[in-house]
Amino acid sequence: MTEASGRRRNIRTDLAIEAREMLMGQVKEEIPGVRTEIEDFGEIHVTRVFITTAEAEQQMGKKQGKYITLEVPGLRQKNTTLQEMVSRRFSRELQSLVELTPDATVLVVGLGNWNVTPDALGPRVVKDLFVTRHILELQPDVLGEGFRPLGAIAPGVLGITGVETSEIIHGLVEKIKPDLLIAVDALAARNLSRLHTTIQLADTGITPGSGVGNKRRGISYETIGIPVVAVGVPTVVDAVTIADDLVDHFLLAVMQEAGPESPVYAVVKSITEGDKRSVMEEVLEPYGGKLMVTPKDIDTMIEDVARLIAGGINAAMHPAIESEEAGKYLH
Repeated sequence: MTEASGRRRNIRTDLAIEAREMLMGQVKEEIPGVRTEIEDFGEIHVTRVFITTAEAEQQMGKKQGKYITLEVPGLRQKNTTLQEMVSRRFSRELQSLVELTPDATVLVVGLGNWNVTPDALGPRVVKDLFVTRHILELQPDVLGEGFRPLGAIAPGVLGITGVETSEIIHGLVEKIKPDLLIAVDALAARNLSRLHTTIQLADTGITPGSGVGNKRRGISYETIGIPVVAVGVPTVVDAVTIADDLVDHFLLAVMQEAGPESPVYAVVKSITEGDKRSVMEEVLEPYGGKLMVTPKDIDTMIEDVARLIAGGINAAMHPAIESEEAGKYLH
């Protein structure tokens, strides 16, 4: 899992859209150096955030670049038609981030731990990809026109392999010399409603392990020398964030019921943000202090969204696979 340190009030989120929302909640105006485009495609809400200056990068806690977020609340239901629509839209947004020649080589890296369901998105996506590099090298006439050389790997995590993920990827890049690397990983969100319903694409690279406090060397153009597109879906929320939201909702309910003059409201409201979060973290200390929460049906969610993303990558990277047919990879 990753985290690009987009935090306000010490709240963890990997999503640029949430970092922007929290920052705007403080300054109450648009952030200089941050440009936003919003577009709706039926049930699919697309937000494109462009971070264009060093000052905005520092304020947002995210690298300069383009972040595309697809929000689809309907993904919580088992709706195959909607999944196909999202896969096609994802494919088009992915294509908008890259410029590839017809024979460009693409490497997809599925980050994460396949033994931990909320962190298994990357390896699960790799399982459903249409890999072609070996076929085009050994039997180039089998596939015909319209297929790029695409390779894929799920390198595991440091605790399993004893090797830094970035080292594995760096070695592969040096050996096969791809033109593009697509890194797929699970993310941490600030808002429970975005679990499984949100997909983020970014052209800024990725940092494996940081979402659960195990920050590793980043995978980006600066570190490996080729363009890197990061694809992620939020699968967990920090328990402290949930507790923080509960306190806020409790305060709102008290104020609506008894008014701001209520002694309970006055006492809770007087606690500073820092003190409030310190108490929450102290309560969670027996659980390691970093308790992450995920839905009980996370296994089904991972399966569904992994097929969706794999179908979108297949369609985006192989011109012969029509975008309209991306949904067939969902079955």
